[in-house]
Amino acid sequence: MKSNTVTMKTFSNIRFKKKTVQRFQEFSKRFFKTHTEAMDTMLDFFQYNEISPKETLGPNARTLEANIKKRINALVSIIKDIEKNQTKPTTAMLQLLFEKAPAKQKQPRLVEIKKGRKVSKDPFFATSLEAIELRKEKNTLQRDLKETKQQFDDILFSKIHIVKSSFGKAKLQLDMTIEEFEAIKNKMKNN
Repeated sequence: MKSNTVTMKTFSNIRFKKKTVQRFQEFSKRFFKTHTEAMDTMLDFFQYNEISPKETLGPNARTLEANIKKRINALVSIIKDIEKNQTKPTTAMLQLLFEKAPAKQKQPRLVEIKKGRKVSKDPFFATSLEAIELRKEKNTLQRDLKETKQQFDDILFSKIHIVKSSFGKAKLQLDMTIEEFEAIKNKMKNN
């Protein structure tokens, strides 16, 4: 009997309309174990988020997600347009400028040659064309030098080893097949 009085003191009655009570009970059964837990959670939600139950929260998460996806798609299309119309042509021009374009591609003529007039007689064009040819030759020589240095480094650091002997001084040993040696030798002769 004493236990009944203790439990009676912890509960209190509030009067609601039957329709509201039915809605609350259905909601409470779906998400919570007890009606008290449901009410506490709802009150905590409103107090913690500092919102009034009379206010609307605006668009829900689904509409916000749809808006964000639309904006992301718009950004993606803008970036693709920038790549297509600005970045790729600029890259192509820079590659042509630094002679990284394919060598077999036919380059347009920079100077129109008229009949009866030779470019070599015009000192400006002659020196400009010579400068362009010298620059091309310099770039080719630098590229060849870089390749040769790379080959030398490969041989020096990966193919040559120090062999210590028990008698006398240490010696260098070249770990390379005859075919590899002949290929390097022929390449050096051709250059």
